[in-house]
Amino acid sequence: MIALSLAEIAAVVGGQTYDIPDPAVQVTGPVVRDSREVESGSLFVAFAGERVDGHDFAAAVVEAGAVAVLASRPVGVPAIVVDDVQTALGALARHVVERLGATLVALTGSAGKTSTKDLIAQVLRSKAPTVFTPGSLNNEIGLPLTALSATEETKFLVLEMGARGIGHIRYLADLTPPKVGLVLNVGTAHIGEFGGREQIAQAKGELVEGLPPAEDGGAAILNADDPLVRAMASRTKARVILFGESDEADVRAENVRLTAGGQPSFSLHTPSGCSDVTMRLYGEHHVSNALAAAAVAHELGMSADEIARALSEAGSLSRWRMEVTERPDGVTVVNDAYNANPESMRAALRALAAMGKGRRTWAVLGKMAELGDEALAEHDAVGRLAVRLNVGKLVAVGGREASWLQLGAYNEGSWGEESVHVSDAQAAVDLLRSELRPGDVVLVKASRSVGLESVAQALLETGAEGEVVAR
Repeated sequence: MIALSLAEIAAVVGGQTYDIPDPAVQVTGPVVRDSREVESGSLFVAFAGERVDGHDFAAAVVEAGAVAVLASRPVGVPAIVVDDVQTALGALARHVVERLGATLVALTGSAGKTSTKDLIAQVLRSKAPTVFTPGSLNNEIGLPLTALSATEETKFLVLEMGARGIGHIRYLADLTPPKVGLVLNVGTAHIGEFGGREQIAQAKGELVEGLPPAEDGGAAILNADDPLVRAMASRTKARVILFGESDEADVRAENVRLTAGGQPSFSLHTPSGCSDVTMRLYGEHHVSNALAAAAVAHELGMSADEIARALSEAGSLSRWRMEVTERPDGVTVVNDAYNANPESMRAALRALAAMGKGRRTWAVLGKMAELGDEALAEHDAVGRLAVRLNVGKLVAVGGREASWLQLGAYNEGSWGEESVHVSDAQAAVDLLRSELRPGDVVLVKASRSVGLESVAQALLETGAEGEVVAR
């Protein structure tokens, strides 16, 4: 964070200082909410959760080097006390980003946010110092903490924004007002909470509504291939840039193909020129993500050659997202178990089919959460798609939703031979350990709550350590 005195911070957040001998002392380290991340000069943010109360760690974090604690009550060590810690954290983030000279880029969408954010960050940091959301910390706590990690040297601040309802993205965009706003897609993730795709589109479009007008440098980057996203052009005063495979897209891909290993290759077309891209990531769905990143980079002054070079060198920065590891026996494990929704599940299955040409493929899948009334139909459709893509064997893991995956496959024509339903992750591991053969490719994917990453980890612990071929 940029250096601020405790007196300045207290004024910004409307707090009272307690047990602070010298209010001129500055916070020079990171702002953190995890006591294990405290460094010399940190500000520790004490949240009172259901199971852990950060206030209980106040003395320990100060001893570890924290300058003070942002708290909702006095804690016996230097503290800035506020009525609401979350609101204060947001106010501090807003103050800091207004002081920065950085360009703020925000993105949202139903699927691919984290992978695209990682691509944008890698492309932009090839040009200038860039700070970006770690992992998927894209909510009202994670976003301001990310913004506060920027320093005077930061030129680009890339922020992922998630939403579980109307008004969430508007709130986040108000905390950290972006100059460039990107909407990837409108799918069915969290549709059970929103009530429908139209409501999801309403929520995602809040990002472009908050952008500055075109004459002030505002830019809305929209997916030309998604009608609900493209329609958001009418909701912004910013300049609109379209990306996609459509001929009308300003930034588009031509001659899209997959390498023998399942990595996308294409010709990148931008208003400033064309250049070829061959990605290290796996799956054709990353083409759209790459085009979104390219549109952002073009808007911020990078040439087609610079963008293509950075995209071709970029890897995955976040765990358990198409994380490909090859074991010494030739079994390839694709750990995509961080999360799942219908769109990302279909994309992962298609990537598995491409990677597994000439090899036996396994799809180890669990439930997709928060689909509401669409849950049965969506799980059934994914099971059917696995059969249509000629996946060698579907292993559906877990309870009711997993049984719908297996039933979809059965009804599509697997007749019980290419699909099986098992009770839990351990049962899946036992089955795979007994039946995997050298050369097989295994995809593991489900919503985060299922915890299927344990299956991938168990498979990699079988025998000697594998070689990580892509991350």
